[in-house]
Amino acid sequence: MTNVSPNLPAHAQIDWDEQGRPHSRVFDDVYFSDHSGLEETRYVFLEQNRLRERFAALRPNERLVIGETGFGTGLNFLCAWQLFEACAVPAARLHFVSVEKYPLSRADLQRALALWPELAVLAEALLKQYVAIHQGFQRLLLDNGRVTLTLLIGDAMEQLPQLDAQVDAWFLDGFAPAKNPQMWTPELFSELARLAAPGATLSTFTSTGWVRRSLNATGFKMRRTPGIGHKWEILRGEFIDRPVDSAAPPQAKPWFARPQPPSGERRALVIGGGLAGCASAASLAARGWQVCLLERHDELAREASGNPQGVLYLKLSAHGTALSQLILGGFGHTRRLLEQLHKGLDWDDCGVLQLAFDAKEAERQAQLAAAFSPELLRVLDQAQSQARAGVALEHGGLFFPEGGWVHPPALCAWQASHRNIEVRLHSEAFELRNIDGQWQAWDADSLLGSAPVVVLAGAAEVKRFAASAALPLKRIRGQITRLAQTAESAALSTVVCAEGYVAPARLGEHTLGASFDFKSNDLAPTTAEHIGNLELLQDISRDLADRLNSDKLAPEQLQGRAAFRCTSADYLPVVGPLADPGLFAEAYGVLARDARQIPQVPCPWLEGLYINSGHGSRGLISAPLSGELLAAWLENEPLPLPRSVAEACHPNRFAWRALVRGKGKPGAGA
Repeated sequence: MTNVSPNLPAHAQIDWDEQGRPHSRVFDDVYFSDHSGLEETRYVFLEQNRLRERFAALRPNERLVIGETGFGTGLNFLCAWQLFEACAVPAARLHFVSVEKYPLSRADLQRALALWPELAVLAEALLKQYVAIHQGFQRLLLDNGRVTLTLLIGDAMEQLPQLDAQVDAWFLDGFAPAKNPQMWTPELFSELARLAAPGATLSTFTSTGWVRRSLNATGFKMRRTPGIGHKWEILRGEFIDRPVDSAAPPQAKPWFARPQPPSGERRALVIGGGLAGCASAASLAARGWQVCLLERHDELAREASGNPQGVLYLKLSAHGTALSQLILGGFGHTRRLLEQLHKGLDWDDCGVLQLAFDAKEAERQAQLAAAFSPELLRVLDQAQSQARAGVALEHGGLFFPEGGWVHPPALCAWQASHRNIEVRLHSEAFELRNIDGQWQAWDADSLLGSAPVVVLAGAAEVKRFAASAALPLKRIRGQITRLAQTAESAALSTVVCAEGYVAPARLGEHTLGASFDFKSNDLAPTTAEHIGNLELLQDISRDLADRLNSDKLAPEQLQGRAAFRCTSADYLPVVGPLADPGLFAEAYGVLARDARQIPQVPCPWLEGLYINSGHGSRGLISAPLSGELLAAWLENEPLPLPRSVAEACHPNRFAWRALVRGKGKPGAGA
């Protein structure tokens, strides 16, 4: 992933003509036809790709995937969505994947879409979700998840090679080839061919000969067809096959391949009712699955997901690591989901301030500020930080204006409220059995439920099951302290973090935390850790500590809660299909002798068994998007993350590394 250079604008630079139409300053070109952008879109992209009849032909639970080069104002997307809504059966789904180097700001998008009153209802829905749109893969869920929009923000030739999808129809709608030649290269056309489903169609407003010949050379059969308005001719075509003399695609790693999607009943058991379990259930339920959610406690979100306030904090890297890409995509996805909840009670976008408490942290923050858009994060000096926080601070820091706090149980409850989800409380699974293609979850002596698909989402408790016992997951105890708001502490106006964090009050209480204890297995809150949290508060702001009368508080009388985070050996979550550990070692044993080998042996999947765990202290950011990733594995859909990130989170990574390092035992290494 290449991050945003400070020399590049974060958003499209737009001029507006006398009629209020947008014009790109960078490419000196219009976003849509001066005559009728709607008519041109419908003719060039919808009609030439035969979308009316293809939408109408979709059966329940089937989907159509549209890919686009150049999201622009979203006009093509909204027109496709409108036609889909008019023609497709209610249970069909639309996936729209679009790449955009210079996304419009929300204000410019709203102004541009106001030109099309007949799209106003859909435009309003898009605008409501058009928040936290940053570099990389950004997933937006619309129409209760029936319509999925995945925006790839960045250069097309950096983003498309990371896309894992099968596209049924392509819209080529970058600015004109003469204005933006980078969007019309043979290399880009090869990516379109790589991603094309059998029989995929393609259309574009241009009829330039070299564009037609280049597309033909990659396997599309293109032809000119009469245009519309001032367009004399346009191009449309169909993907036939990759030419015999073209380079073969790189050899896939079978241990990261897609399992065959289930073909029978669309029923699933999800074990664990925290953030990961509720997200997994919600993503499947939105796709028409009947989900049974098993939770061992008397309510959802009673463990690590049960804190009164969690922080939307982004610990990023300036180097585009897999974890950093996951965090950036996950943050945007969660931030958009929160629009469904009650602001002020369930969440608040008050921002997050990470203090530069020493020179090393200040240097790290400066690197991040140089790598990312100021709309995502920016460095504030001491005076600016203090003004932003509303309390006295000794340091400046890095401010995330779109961050804030969340009440995790509210997010879990909302996700689990889907009509396709049945929640079964007091249901603790200790054993899984596979009987005639059905997974059965058992407690000590009775059957809790069965389904052809099971998702293990019970944090470190997944290690009790044989299929996931070898995964290197560990528990880390964390304790928060609840502090009553005072008249003086009400001035705190943003989450402030150093080694710990403190949030503006929710329902009259501030949340302060959180401790890290790698050894204790006791969940009873301790006085020692309350004292440790109060010390963290002093490091954050002595002024706030005074406002909260922290020196007069009796630590042994403080209220709080402790829970176990679950993290993996490499600090990435574990999300995806599970394989048989023993058969995996047999199938790929050659890796222990030669790690460069890619044995073309099908992965011995445990059919229908999946996992979503290991989110550590960042579950608010990574778990909801991981639910979408899990559903994409199950449904053979476009992945919501770059392929390399999905592989970095894949459960098979540990067994593969163990073999490569000669340890021989799957799951033994990090």
